[in-house]
Amino acid sequence: MPAPLILWFRRDLRLSDNPALAAAAATGDPVVPVFILDEVSNGVRPLGGASRWWLHHSLASLANGVSYLGSPLVLRRGPADAVLQQLIEETGAKGVFWNRLYDAASIDRDTRIKQDLQGSGRVAESFNGSLLHEPWTIKTKTGKPYSVFTPFWKAILALGDPGATEQTPEQMKAPDNPVDSDTLDDWSLLPTNPDWAGGLRDMWKPGEQTAQIQLRTFHDTALPDYGDGRDIPGANGTSMMSPHLHFGEISPRQIWRATRFWADAKELSAASGAAQAYLREIGWREFNQHLQFHFPNLPAQNVNQRFDAFPWVDDADALAAWQRGRTGYPIVDAGMRELWETGWMHNRVRMVVASFLVKHLRIHWRQGEDWFWDTLVDADPANNAGNWQWVAGCGFDAAPYFRIFNPILQGERFDTDGRYVRRWVPEIADLPDKYLHKPWEAPAALLEEAGIRLGDTYPSPIVDHKAARQTALDAYGALKNAAS
Repeated sequence: MPAPLILWFRRDLRLSDNPALAAAAATGDPVVPVFILDEVSNGVRPLGGASRWWLHHSLASLANGVSYLGSPLVLRRGPADAVLQQLIEETGAKGVFWNRLYDAASIDRDTRIKQDLQGSGRVAESFNGSLLHEPWTIKTKTGKPYSVFTPFWKAILALGDPGATEQTPEQMKAPDNPVDSDTLDDWSLLPTNPDWAGGLRDMWKPGEQTAQIQLRTFHDTALPDYGDGRDIPGANGTSMMSPHLHFGEISPRQIWRATRFWADAKELSAASGAAQAYLREIGWREFNQHLQFHFPNLPAQNVNQRFDAFPWVDDADALAAWQRGRTGYPIVDAGMRELWETGWMHNRVRMVVASFLVKHLRIHWRQGEDWFWDTLVDADPANNAGNWQWVAGCGFDAAPYFRIFNPILQGERFDTDGRYVRRWVPEIADLPDKYLHKPWEAPAALLEEAGIRLGDTYPSPIVDHKAARQTALDAYGALKNAAS
């Protein structure tokens, strides 16, 4: 039997439309599929708790899939370059195939690995398995990367269909000799003491098959009304595809083609508009991924360096109140509790809670980014940092500094019937809609009738909205004036 190839899985945990897998299987050589838990290489950020939970179950699903193709999944832990070298020595592998990642630490590591492999006469092939287009292919007329979303999106649309998806191979040969593997339990990715993942188990089922089912369900139920429905947190109006996309259980190209096919089949202008609105969200993900490639310090440094002088507040008590949904603002608290329970938060509410942290509390956006990294099942280095910098006003194509979400009006506008707040903040559920998003304005008798004691059963607001807004505007205004 010829020497095998190593197929290195990363954030591409699927069989379909997987270019590296398809290319490895097409050689006809034996294939050793491996996933390496690398949290120790220089610059590689360890996964947050919610992501570790998802990874465990996604790998279990992937293992079933690759075994069905014919070659069992190997699990190894440690620095990727050292693990790959050890696997090469054990198996006599003649090369490694993988799909690319675009963060700085992964690029540095993968470049070094590719150079070492080629220097030793082995094959090293990498592919695009996670983006519609490679970051270096989308540029302005002057040859620079886009830093504003709308022209970037127009450039994506001008390229048309991103191309055919890769078919799943019928089989993948295994090497003659079995390869030693860790077990998932060896890695202790799941929480045990305490086991806080009950809400995640109730809401999610990771894996490629679930991703495909979820996309079809979204197309059939929520996509026709996506233009408006995506902003209503109490409704099932979004696709819920973000964790599946992050872990590569489905590709953006698969989503693009399936969504365009759905729109064409409907032959309705309204449906077509909904499809475009959804694909624009896929485009926003793509935009952040491209920014991460061209501006590798995005997760750690303010894009607008003027914000290095912003007077952020170090307030551990306020941060803790925000983290646990005890701010006294119901829409904020509902979002943070949804996050804690399910590992996910509605996109509209993400903007509200992020704005509240950086503008009402003036706590640094990196504190919020850290919390999201640990608690989100879809925590992504590019999207997480890009979106936080957008809200804070220091990122690319950022929200203007004077845009400060009013948590009361946001709740009244997008959770009009209170379905979302009543689910996640049940201690105020008996308030009428008029006061649900501002319980401190409810008459004392009404509060007593609803069983609410502000400051006891539910917190009073930790800041006054009007005063906090003005303080933030003054701070942002001073920063702007200092730079002019």
